[in-house]
Amino acid sequence: MEDRLSKVFAALADPMRRDMVARLAADDATVNELAEPYDVSLQAVSKHIKVLADAGLVRRSREAQRRPVHLEAEVFDLMTAWIERYRRQAEERYRRLDDLLAAEDPARDDTQGAAS
Repeated sequence: MEDRLSKVFAALADPMRRDMVARLAADDATVNELAEPYDVSLQAVSKHIKVLADAGLVRRSREAQRRPVHLEAEVFDLMTAWIERYRRQAEERYRRLDDLLAAEDPARDDTQGAAS
């Protein structure tokens, strides 16, 4: 799982690739459509798409003459689970710190309420 996450986060480190992913979240697009807002070659956009595909973020398909790029949304479930685990741990640490501070200075809770 960590190796796959490393590829996903590395792929998303590039602002153009993050923008492409954001655009693909709204709708599938071809390489030409994805290239429109950028001042780069189609070859450069294709390389970005390959990085995203190697990370499992997108896949390409064929619809007659059209070859759209699709966002693989389940990869975001993997990322969300990873982030959520650390968010919960951080919240638990902050809760313990709040409890510790409250135990050391019981008047702290009263003064905070008065200051608000």
